[in-house]
Amino acid sequence: MASGHIAQCLGGILARRAGATVAVSGDLRLNGAHFVDGVRSLAAGLLERGVRPGDVVAVVGFNSIEYMELLLAVPYIGAIVAPLNHRWSFEEAAQALELVRPSAFIFDGAYSSWALRLTESKSFSSIGFYLTVGDPASTCQGANFVSVDHIRRSWRGTTVTEPMSAPRDVALICFTSGTTGQPKGVAISHTSLIVQSLAKIAVVCYGEDDVYLHTAPLCHIGGISSCLATLMAGGCHVLIPKFDAKSAIKAIQEHKVTCFITVPAIMADLLSYARKDKISGCGSVTKILNGGGGLSDELINGASHLFFNAAIISAYGMTEACSSLTFMPINNPELQETKNQLSNQSGGVCVGKPAPHVEIRIDRDESNSSSSLMGKILTRGLHTMVGYWGNNTVDTSESVRNGWLDTGDTGWIDRTGKLWLMGRQKGRIKSGGENVYPEEVELVLSQHPGVAKAVVFGVPDSRLGEKIVSCVSIKDGWRWVDATAEHQGEGKEVSAHILQEHCRIKNLSRFKVPRLYYHWSRPFPVTTTGKIRREELKAEVLTCMQPRSSL
Repeated sequence: MASGHIAQCLGGILARRAGATVAVSGDLRLNGAHFVDGVRSLAAGLLERGVRPGDVVAVVGFNSIEYMELLLAVPYIGAIVAPLNHRWSFEEAAQALELVRPSAFIFDGAYSSWALRLTESKSFSSIGFYLTVGDPASTCQGANFVSVDHIRRSWRGTTVTEPMSAPRDVALICFTSGTTGQPKGVAISHTSLIVQSLAKIAVVCYGEDDVYLHTAPLCHIGGISSCLATLMAGGCHVLIPKFDAKSAIKAIQEHKVTCFITVPAIMADLLSYARKDKISGCGSVTKILNGGGGLSDELINGASHLFFNAAIISAYGMTEACSSLTFMPINNPELQETKNQLSNQSGGVCVGKPAPHVEIRIDRDESNSSSSLMGKILTRGLHTMVGYWGNNTVDTSESVRNGWLDTGDTGWIDRTGKLWLMGRQKGRIKSGGENVYPEEVELVLSQHPGVAKAVVFGVPDSRLGEKIVSCVSIKDGWRWVDATAEHQGEGKEVSAHILQEHCRIKNLSRFKVPRLYYHWSRPFPVTTTGKIRREELKAEVLTCMQPRSSL
């Protein structure tokens, strides 16, 4: 095997943590030797069951030690692991399975009904066998399912001496939800996973003294890449089935967790629970990596107080780039410094500098003014995906050209080498001949103390081409005032006029200020990964005959 392989981390685990705890889940604890033996015996068992290099093995379930072992055992024998999002409906999962045509389907008890429906369908004949993690639910009685533990215990001495690789070095198919359409299967190589892990070890400083809490699901690239980084660094893993603030705080306190990853929603839940339960601080935590969107000033300040010893680092990335592309330190607890990542709103959001292995360039939009530094964000390097998976082949034509991956985002690079993110290319609004990025406008609106969340999009307009619309949810204790209602002057009011004035005070260009405002009192429609479904929201607004408030 000439190239690298993610299972090569097993040797380091044996060398550093053979007798030390490497994984904790509930009452179960595994030392390094038992973990490595579990991965290798599981790989041998899969090989005896007929899994071969290049085969796809689909996995669905909550976080567990067995899931972590599968992420290494399946690629160990040259097969490709394809984690399914546990938040999907069966119909969404079926779309993904039709895309990758797996030879095996591995599931935990919560997804027994999926397995039964697959066996009853004629559309999934590629699945040669089904394995359960733990005991299958009672609904599976009578079905011909065996457990992962059973094949691990009953393997007949098949030896797997060296890790094998699939064609084109593919180790993983990770699905992106997108905001519309079917899931896409992103084929990611061993090399990409290794260089991403090394970047996280270098930038976040994961080490063998770390205790890493799995707050993110192992079906998402963020959860997978940080898991592998911690495995390679030799740290200890604490697994909870799925995130909830109470379980996470309890695990942090009980196991003296030193690091975990968040998205803004996870951080908000942790801070809310800590306030409710009167938890003053979690001093064991020394590093937090945030992705999936920037943390607001409110969340940064709250996190800096609750996790007072933690360095908080924000990352920008995507599944197609094997997780993080850039990193930006948010605070330094030793110097008691906190940087305001939301500064210079008119220039977008600063997402930091590229990781050591990442090359980024801006493909300038020639339709804009010649002085503009803004353009498409492209990236090149060992971290980029092999391609999108379909019909047992990998297609790279859609977004990789001349080695450069189009991230789908727009931004610019300042003189210090920091990347500034403006927004998604697909979400860009063309109003009066000017380009407007919804994320920039949303960032300004969210700075108003009464706004909980704002979503911005364009609707057709005969004069401007597109008119800018904002749907706004307001915080508890604040009152929305329609254009026809009277302001009571009590201070805690939000209206279209107030928000327009707020945008002007924040120096948002006039053509970027929304013309229409809707008070949104329901949860915004989101994908399973928490992305706003803008088109769905836009369609709903267009069905309304009259806006609630306009300017």
